[in-house]
Amino acid sequence: MINRREVMKLAVCGSAANVSSSGRLSAQEREGTAIWVNPSTGVDGSAGGKDNPLRTLAAAARLVNQSTGTGPVTVVLTEGIHAIAETTLLKPERRSFTKSERLTIRAELLPGDPGWNTGRMPALIHTMPMKQTWNGRPDPLGGVADGMLVETSHVSVLGLKILGWPVVETPVAGQIRRLYGINRFRRDLDDLEVAQCAFLGEDAIAPHHVGIIANGDGINVHHCIFRGMKISVVYWTPGSKGHSMRNCLCLDLYGSAVWTAGIANDFEYRNNVVEGCNYVWTSQGGASALADAAGRGVTPAKPQEPVHYKVINSYFANNRRLTGSGTGARLQYKDIDSSFLELIGTKTSGQRSVIEHDQTKREYLHPVAGSEAAKVEAGLHMKPLA
Repeated sequence: MINRREVMKLAVCGSAANVSSSGRLSAQEREGTAIWVNPSTGVDGSAGGKDNPLRTLAAAARLVNQSTGTGPVTVVLTEGIHAIAETTLLKPERRSFTKSERLTIRAELLPGDPGWNTGRMPALIHTMPMKQTWNGRPDPLGGVADGMLVETSHVSVLGLKILGWPVVETPVAGQIRRLYGINRFRRDLDDLEVAQCAFLGEDAIAPHHVGIIANGDGINVHHCIFRGMKISVVYWTPGSKGHSMRNCLCLDLYGSAVWTAGIANDFEYRNNVVEGCNYVWTSQGGASALADAAGRGVTPAKPQEPVHYKVINSYFANNRRLTGSGTGARLQYKDIDSSFLELIGTKTSGQRSVIEHDQTKREYLHPVAGSEAAKVEAGLHMKPLA
């Protein structure tokens, strides 16, 4: 159990924790002012320093939630297998964050740091029991799990490998057991960054329903890989603003590579590669999004009609369809006209790219160097591959 002294320590140490502009841990963090999580050596209930880490991410979240004051807080996950046996609830009620002083959940090493390789990414495997409610309401579809539930603004999630949930997704007709890797349910929140993360699923082993589903404004997803899952990102609040999806690689998604629910036309979509997916883009119309929100007890901002999004410098290859409509977990896709998308410097192809499968290489799971897809510079690396 976390005692009062440890909570007060975080209130002091958190004000010093920061991430340098290079993405590497600052000197203060290396010296132990961040909260550290090590699944091999950690003990929940410890102080959470580098020399006495916690064992689970959920315990680190509880320490954050009990802290007070202002200033940034960084939770550092070491390499290894992190069993997510309960939802990581990020809900600090006596601590506030800002755009420059954030709550950051990150890997110890990020792509580009010396010594990084894909094997050193913290791997989050979801092992929690199935819930029969979702966001406070009964779930009619057979069960659900939230990996990370974000209930505060100004949050970054960096450098994690987020795996699926080892269940059978549809064991009987009508059931859809669903894992939402990162969920932000409140529509009054702003500024969620997810970067350099790999969201991976496999429908027979560890299905992953949605990597990121978030209400509110300012959902910025960049330099991520989404592979073998149903949907990458759902931008969920009609009329919300300030969103982006940049330099992401979406491979073999059996739902769609992005879902927009009547969000504003300022959505920045650029430098993404989408290959082998069922749909490139699901557009939920404004009226449908409003009805869906009302069914969840939400009163959203008025959606922008008609929607029009620029698709800049991207590459789409061997996808079944470009655009579809849908609603709810059952998807119920229907092909729709794609004229609401304006393709600018974006190429399409009927041929798949060659994906690098040599695990020792920096570009593992990326298109091979020199290919049309590789020129887009999508994937985990913020600098072009050498």
